[in-house]
Amino acid sequence: MAYYRAVGEVPKTRHTVFRSPEGNLYYEELMGEEGFSSDSSLLYHRHIPSAVVGARRWELPDQSLTPNEPLLPRHLKLHDLVDASAVAKTDPVTGRRLVLGNDDVRISYVAAGATSPLYRNALGDECVFVESGEALVETVFGALPARQGDYVVIPRSTTHRWVIEEGTEVRLYAIEANSHIAPPKRYLSRYGQLLEHAPFCERDLHGPTEPLHVEGEDVEVYIKHRGPNGITGTVHTLPHHPFDVVGWDGCLYPYTFNIENFMPITGKIHQPPPVHQVFEGENFVICNFLPRKVDYHPQAVPVPYYHSNVDSDEVMFYCGGDYEARKGSGIGIGSVSLHPGGHPHGPQPGAIEASLGKDYFDETGIMVDTFRPLLLGEAGLAAEDTSYASSWSKGRWIG
Repeated sequence: MAYYRAVGEVPKTRHTVFRSPEGNLYYEELMGEEGFSSDSSLLYHRHIPSAVVGARRWELPDQSLTPNEPLLPRHLKLHDLVDASAVAKTDPVTGRRLVLGNDDVRISYVAAGATSPLYRNALGDECVFVESGEALVETVFGALPARQGDYVVIPRSTTHRWVIEEGTEVRLYAIEANSHIAPPKRYLSRYGQLLEHAPFCERDLHGPTEPLHVEGEDVEVYIKHRGPNGITGTVHTLPHHPFDVVGWDGCLYPYTFNIENFMPITGKIHQPPPVHQVFEGENFVICNFLPRKVDYHPQAVPVPYYHSNVDSDEVMFYCGGDYEARKGSGIGIGSVSLHPGGHPHGPQPGAIEASLGKDYFDETGIMVDTFRPLLLGEAGLAAEDTSYASSWSKGRWIG
């Protein structure tokens, strides 16, 4: 997004000679989107950023996807995926398990207690939601503290790692795009500033504040990238540690945004999901449903009306409070619901009546709507509660 930052040392004029106090030349690197036609930043390295001394294949975790056939709403219990005995040795990158995905976006989940290797996603931006715990996200731009409720937005090809304190655990809901992720265009001015009617502003976005200098030789970086048959992985060995940047400036960099700084938009009657939108990518949007005052018309129905997602699949990750519309469905904290296009969905039986007269909802949910059908990853299949589809018919099922 077009929000300029300058961190560390940069020369007065770009693309000019810039040397260390010892007289050594710094190496300028442009990280830019859309082939020099969109946001970018200039980084100044102590060493040549292109240098590679070794490469090998990275066998990615299972990336297979299974169609949602027969077409059904699904309930996936992500906390059932957690093996408490394995958390201490699981890291936030190689330990991710694929829940849902399509050609535009992949959603993974991980409970981790170990620091990740250096990692670079060359497919697209990542928006990683911190369900619980905390970590330090070290990047080539600098470090970002990440805590519960943070979205950590990491631009494509940013080298980074998740540092977790020994003996602690962090749970992450990772949304990986095949595109860039940014605030909704309708909330931005023609020059990129967040407008007054947006539910958050630039002061809520926290980027790196100082360079991160790490020494090292023959350092491995895990890279997720495009391959002849889809997604593949490579491990590069670099002669010097990539965290050697003395300064950078520009409008492209990683940042965090905490959901407590999102200001829900409410109304006299029920507001549709777009008012809860926080980010968007190509063919998908990200929304957050947060504790808020609800509709104040005397005859208002606070829970959502039944609706058909004609053009999209809807995924909701329930991570706090008590979601009013899903009471009686078995859904709880750590659940994911998938409501596919072609199936009308809405409140569970009895939820509408129970919601009447309420003026406040205590619920936290992260929603991803996609405009291409979602398929089930291995973790989605492993975590499914197969009774969910019959919850509107009070358990009646004839197969």
